[in-house]
Amino acid sequence: MNVLDHRFRRVEPWVGFAEVQRQLQRGGAFLVAVDPQGRPNAMTIGWALLGTAWYQPLLLVLVRPSRYTHACLLHSGQFTVNVPLAGMRKELEFCGEKSGRDVDKFKELGLRWEMGREISVPVLIDCDLIYECQVVSRVDLRPESILSPEVLGRYYPHGNLHTLFFGEIKAAWRARQKA
Repeated sequence: MNVLDHRFRRVEPWVGFAEVQRQLQRGGAFLVAVDPQGRPNAMTIGWALLGTAWYQPLLLVLVRPSRYTHACLLHSGQFTVNVPLAGMRKELEFCGEKSGRDVDKFKELGLRWEMGREISVPVLIDCDLIYECQVVSRVDLRPESILSPEVLGRYYPHGNLHTLFFGEIKAAWRARQKA
């Protein structure tokens, strides 16, 4: 039996929703995608939306076109979001500061992973909540689509607006409670 099957149980996507929101505000989560050479890359995200559209459970992530992960998402069309509920602060900081163009974050940090069950992207087995997602839509934000001058000025003073990647949640996993 592998670690994912032993340490995790499959859950509905909404399980742990409040915990995910708290962690996004506290330190973030890992967004993992695969580059054209098949190498996994992790970046730290602090913004994500979990909900329903087109009668599907979706996880929406925002990635700027300047980020290496953006090209990985365009290539693979799949991603995982891996949420640590305690610890991994050093890893989150590193993945938020370093680019996958320059460093193999998995190797550098010794991130433990297994391939997802429903998609061909790794999941981080030291996290507590995991979402496996297939991109079903993407939208490039444009300055005229942001109606709030405060948002535009605060988050996009130099352009480089995010792309919204809508991922259909193919599987959600939660770490089993330690006995």
